Amino acid sequence: MQRKWFQHWFNSPYYHILYSQRNDEEAEFLIDNLSAHLRPEANSRILDIACGRGRHAIYLNKKGYDVTGIDLSEQSIKYAQQFEQKNLHFYVHDMRKLSYINYFDIALNLFTSFGYFDTEKDHVNALKAFRKGLKVNGTLVIDYFNTQKIIKNLTHQETKTVDGIEFHLKKFVSEGKIIKHINFEHRLKTYAFEERVQAFFLADFERMFQKSGLVITETFGSYGLAPYDEMKSDRLILICKKA
Repeated sequence: MQRKWFQHWFNSPYYHILYSQRNDEEAEFLIDNLSAHLRPEANSRILDIACGRGRHAIYLNKKGYDVTGIDLSEQSIKYAQQFEQKNLHFYVHDMRKLSYINYFDIALNLFTSFGYFDTEKDHVNALKAFRKGLKVNGTLVIDYFNTQKIIKNLTHQETKTVDGIEFHLKKFVSEGKIIKHINFEHRLKTYAFEERVQAFFLADFERMFQKSGLVITETFGSYGLAPYDEMKSDRLILICKKA
């Protein structure tokens, strides 16, 4: 089977170079606010779906929770596994094929780690897998970019220099996806990657949740958990329960 864009790009060391400005402070700010709002019990089991190198999962574990992180990127999981301990584990896993049943108190899918698949069926299958892994009263949190604001303020072309590498970025909207082309040279080699993320709006999530047996109970628009404003908010954070 042909590898998808996210399997190439997220496994590349250049992905982590380009986005190296994503700091732990930002991750901890969101986790602190979600923890204060959701108030999980001390022994709660938490699943971090598409955990990357584990910055959210590691911090959650430091707060005393039993945390499992999964990601499709072998390289990211290999990096995260150096931080494993008794109640912190990382696995290479496809979010559409979770094998957990009624196991987690909270499942998190943070930092726009959704919307990568080509069909709505795949996204609904992923949501069904998230639901299946939750306990009866479990909570799912999805943190997505605010598509409305992203499209309105799209920077179509820009160049970023990180660690001496000049990344040329081109962004555009096509066929319901926000697409970013990433081109650069390093050590006399030319590289080309892309990101293709579905331009999901709140109504799209409501439709997919209905198909997958979930219901939105709250929406927020920032990592400070400010109210969601379709025109102004940076994020679309969805708090969900089993329907």
